[in-house]
Amino acid sequence: MAGRKCTRALKNNMGRHTSTPSEELPPGYKMTELGPLPEGWKVARLGDLFEIQQGKALSPKARAGARKRPFLRTANVLWGRIDLSALDEMHFEKEEEKRLALIPGDLLVCEGGDVGRTALWEGQLPLMLYQNHLHRLRAARADIAPLFYMYWMQAAWTLFDIYGGTGNRTTIPNLSKSRLAALLAPLPPLPEQQAIAEILRAVQRAKEATDGVIAALRELKKSLMRYLFTYGPVPVDQADQVALRETEIGPLPEGWEIMPLRRLGQISAGGSAPQGSHYFGGTHPFVRVQHLDEDGYEVRRWDLITDEAVQRYRLRLFPPGTIVFPKSGASIRLEKRAILARPSYLVSHLCAIIPNYDIVNGDFLFFALKRIPLAAEKAEGYPTLSLTEIGQRLVPLPPLSEQRAIAEILRAVDRKMEAEEARRRALEALFRTLLHDLMTARLRLPQAFITRFAEDAP
Repeated sequence: MAGRKCTRALKNNMGRHTSTPSEELPPGYKMTELGPLPEGWKVARLGDLFEIQQGKALSPKARAGARKRPFLRTANVLWGRIDLSALDEMHFEKEEEKRLALIPGDLLVCEGGDVGRTALWEGQLPLMLYQNHLHRLRAARADIAPLFYMYWMQAAWTLFDIYGGTGNRTTIPNLSKSRLAALLAPLPPLPEQQAIAEILRAVQRAKEATDGVIAALRELKKSLMRYLFTYGPVPVDQADQVALRETEIGPLPEGWEIMPLRRLGQISAGGSAPQGSHYFGGTHPFVRVQHLDEDGYEVRRWDLITDEAVQRYRLRLFPPGTIVFPKSGASIRLEKRAILARPSYLVSHLCAIIPNYDIVNGDFLFFALKRIPLAAEKAEGYPTLSLTEIGQRLVPLPPLSEQRAIAEILRAVDRKMEAEEARRRALEALFRTLLHDLMTARLRLPQAFITRFAEDAP
């Protein structure tokens, strides 16, 4: 039954065949328990390919023991990588340490939580053990590339769903050792395993590098925000020449003013959300709190409502350039601020500010508002701010020329971040496409590329 289920699921995901007669298969392919695969590929159970071992259970006795050793939990094992930022420790006897110590090339598979999530241990630390909610898979044969099977597990669980239901999802999700050992997996020739894994890892590393650039840009922006709203748009080596004065909102350059938000623009709120599916599917953007991104600039998501919804709920249309942010709910504690790029209607939980461009630059005001903790006075429970309270918030106000300079510096970082995020999305899409097509053999790598791994083999 498991084989028939795997066949149906993988065939559907490959999108190549609707029936199984061998004459319908492409040249060089055969029908297997996992669907159509190359003639040179085999199918095997994970228990025949790997030695499977569960880790040690965490207990009060183990927590209090003297031989404390670091161990991995399911929270440390992510898809395709191990997160070592938060490690736990417990007592391991010498025999347990010897039996459960990880070596490079070991796969770790989550027994619970996100069932099946798999990562490869590459010897990041000299000694590492693991908890019982993780299975360790250690290659039992010489023709196994563990990295290939790390990616196979990701494809099987997240794209093909051929293992769906293997974990007991009716109570606490879990994947027992026996069930894991019984799972089917493809077995290409070792050089092809290595070539496929190499391609996928190259894309994954590019995505991780992009993630690093984005993280660095976020930190740069935070530093620039602190600096620019303290010293203004002056070079760092001239900051000590800026005369500062203490104000209600911290130190500011002497030439800057402080104004309540109500003097910098028109403040209002959105309207009631239309109730009923017949009000949706129209042409008018309707923005809700969940459409705002904490790191975003422009509003890029919305619902579309009908003319009838606008008239029935008497909704107000807000112009492009309006700054919006939550005025109630948990999101009020976040830096969710955004600018409307097109005329839009808003939900009542959003506050809208139409800047007075005679005295304030819209982008500058947007960034200034990200530094104002709206919920500071109502930090407990379900905070809600009135428009009057919002209008009383104090905002630093440099001369317009400095406002524009500050806004342009920060927007330049935003634009770079947006470009990197677009690159990350493209790499993620490429990775998923390659993961699907390489694991189903819809895409075959050039033989010359595969041969290189055969030549490099010992």
